[in-house]
Amino acid sequence: MNKLNYFLTALLGLSMQFAFAQTPKGSVLIKNATVLTVTNGTLENTDVLVEDGVIKRIAQDISAPNGVETIDATGKYVMPGIIDAHSHVALDVVNEATNPIVAEVRMKDVVNPYEIGIYRALAGGVTISHAMHGSANVIGGQNATLKHRWGSTDPADIIMQDAPRTIKFALGENPTRVHGRGNGIQPRSRMGVEAILRNGFSEALQYKKAWETYESSKDERGSTAVAPKYNERLQTLVDILDGKIIIHCHSYRADEIYMLINVARDFGITKLVFQHTNEGFKVAPEIAEYTMGASVFADWWAYKFEVYYSTAFNAAILQKNGALTSINSDSAELIRHLYHEAGKTQRYGGLTDDEALAMITINPAKQLGIDDKVGSLEEGKHADIAIFEGHPLSTYAVPQMTFVDGVKYFDIKEDPDDQRQRISATETVEPIYLGHEDHRCMQDTEHLFETANALFNTEK
Repeated sequence: MNKLNYFLTALLGLSMQFAFAQTPKGSVLIKNATVLTVTNGTLENTDVLVEDGVIKRIAQDISAPNGVETIDATGKYVMPGIIDAHSHVALDVVNEATNPIVAEVRMKDVVNPYEIGIYRALAGGVTISHAMHGSANVIGGQNATLKHRWGSTDPADIIMQDAPRTIKFALGENPTRVHGRGNGIQPRSRMGVEAILRNGFSEALQYKKAWETYESSKDERGSTAVAPKYNERLQTLVDILDGKIIIHCHSYRADEIYMLINVARDFGITKLVFQHTNEGFKVAPEIAEYTMGASVFADWWAYKFEVYYSTAFNAAILQKNGALTSINSDSAELIRHLYHEAGKTQRYGGLTDDEALAMITINPAKQLGIDDKVGSLEEGKHADIAIFEGHPLSTYAVPQMTFVDGVKYFDIKEDPDDQRQRISATETVEPIYLGHEDHRCMQDTEHLFETANALFNTEK
């Protein structure tokens, strides 16, 4: 019996150890670097002291505390960890395409913390990504903000637990194709997309009112009030209306972008970010006034008909009109060199270094609601840091080291060769479908056959 008690006690202690395991945090002193703070200018020959995962001090001639590793960054550039506001890294199937509204599903429950794409993102200086539901639904699932803690012993570490909730919306061709043309249900048109939004929010308001009525009357003497049936889908829409969830909406055309702005205004929604936003430059003042801005491609367009028209000046035009603007990847490949994408804003739009770097650091941080923690090099913020050989906006820049919470997760000098050759277990070697939401020059095979049949059978 005593042996059994000892065993159970040890087992309990082990379980408590896992239960209270802390997210890995590190301490390091980076010396003699050119520090690109993004929000407070460029500091030459400057040190950055990190203690327990937090930036403790940014100054010259800092001495390393006992036991803290020192890294000589002479001639190198230190910047905040890059943030990708639109990604699907570490996810497998991203579309729950069974209903135009699937707000109840959550991407954080199906993240693969061992996905090789996370390591490759770290190799490009990316410390945070926004793992999003796909664009098959008008109101898709809830997204997850990821901290790239590659190889952590606790898979939960990959989730940025203190990030606000976000959700994916989609306008235009994707939901109309999947549901209207694919399943013969609303929405079949862009008008139908708006109807889905308005009807969904109206139903959520009725659901909210039912709960408010119940809560106000349940404690009255003689009350026979019965609680409404809980509906997670509708409750999520209520949380959007109450400002607890940030909308990130797949969009291309200016007319549909302005449509959603009007829907949001009618329902009192202010936490709205447009994704892709290829014709955002046409409604830049409206985006600036009524939303949290736009997260765009640097120069992708014309890969399908509804995104035929755009410009590489899009990001600069949005920014010059006061719209908070970020540049994203939406690609497991492009995420590795978002710093190159940011550099394009200088070629197309003449943005300053700080303006360009802000589009992959502090601006996406603001759009994800985490700018008080990350997105710039400031004392008190999380020590998410990237070290570059060469200026990050140069075509010759090469990431050297990447830190998350002060822990080094990538070092080019310690990079194992096999990491470069590994492939994802769910990645097709020679895919015939080049994107989860038609983001390349090909659409999926089913759509191609459908289009061909439609053309063949069109009435004269």
